[in-house]
Amino acid sequence: MEKAYRYRFYPTAEQQQILRRTIGCVRLVFNRALAARTEAWYERQQRVDYVQTSAMLTQWKKLEELQFLNEVSCVPLQQGLRHLQTAFTNFFAGRAKYPNFKNKRSGGSAEFTKSAFRWKDGQVYLAKCSEPLPIKWSRQLPKGCEPSTITVKLEPSGRWFVSLRINEPTDETLQRVDSAVGLDVGVSSLVTLSTGEKIANPKAFDKHYQKLRKAQKSLSRKQKNSRNRDKARLKVARIQAKISDARIDHLHKLTTRLIRENQTIVVEEMSVKNMVKNPQLARAISDAAWGELVRQLEYKALWHGRTLVKIDRWFPSSKRCGNCGHILDKLPLNVRQWDCPNCGTHHDRDINAAKNILAVGHTVTVCGANIRPDRHESKGRLQKTLKGRKQKPKS
Repeated sequence: MEKAYRYRFYPTAEQQQILRRTIGCVRLVFNRALAARTEAWYERQQRVDYVQTSAMLTQWKKLEELQFLNEVSCVPLQQGLRHLQTAFTNFFAGRAKYPNFKNKRSGGSAEFTKSAFRWKDGQVYLAKCSEPLPIKWSRQLPKGCEPSTITVKLEPSGRWFVSLRINEPTDETLQRVDSAVGLDVGVSSLVTLSTGEKIANPKAFDKHYQKLRKAQKSLSRKQKNSRNRDKARLKVARIQAKISDARIDHLHKLTTRLIRENQTIVVEEMSVKNMVKNPQLARAISDAAWGELVRQLEYKALWHGRTLVKIDRWFPSSKRCGNCGHILDKLPLNVRQWDCPNCGTHHDRDINAAKNILAVGHTVTVCGANIRPDRHESKGRLQKTLKGRKQKPKS
């Protein structure tokens, strides 16, 4: 199984100059290739692929104003074109939006394949660098493993990270256990378990909100393209990095614990992209990072031999009574506890939803039943009205 080990490193002044130049060249080549492909399509309805952009790169290196492209390793430049090709492939397949131009203020990254780095005595030597990267080895790579690809990343906060991709030879399957759990995600409580346990939401953004707000107001007052604006932007980026680190650290600890304690984990399939369109809940939902929570559960379950089950997002887990199965017509978000009008059972909204999610997850696992709620067909047909029509090209 392929894995990536991420470490922080502190480059020397010489290494930082070379790496910054390399990342800048990767960004330039990516943006030029994206502009060329966009122009070719809108002007000539012609698709440009990776082979053609690679030939363009060869011609760009011959231009007098782009001679600095020859001063860095050619491998990250080619990898940048491959990443652009992947972005267009995902766009045409409907999996992603149209590729965006890279911004200098957003940091950047450069990917090195085996021909552009050397692995010797547990140290990484990149192309054009005479000294090994001063990596802070927080954990060692598995014995006998050598990286196949190395990615160097510069964050907007100024921190440097390196990711080493390896082929993990060890089997990390955990011993089988008999427990299963259903998860109901929320804002006040990040996760409610079917066992009745509620895990609080750390709300990392709210803890640093006032400090971040003050820094962003200071940034907005600085003159553009000034040194003071760069300092203020760096201060904002460092606060945002601190928020992100706290959020990711809490999610890693939580998901690791759930994977170790349970054989089967059941969650609801959510569309966070649509949820954040609500302006009143967008910030709270983004701070909870439900999508990242499910993503970590997915790959950790794959690593350790666990089962992750996703149930349909339209299943009425909160409105359904876990005792008799009665479904309420309405259940506003401000109602956290309710009594079933059919059997009289008192329910905690989140715990009841987690128990229903677990029960439906067992049904899906055992017999693959469709748990999408029944829909009532409309008696009359609605007539669609077109707000606008496609205009014919003028002759």
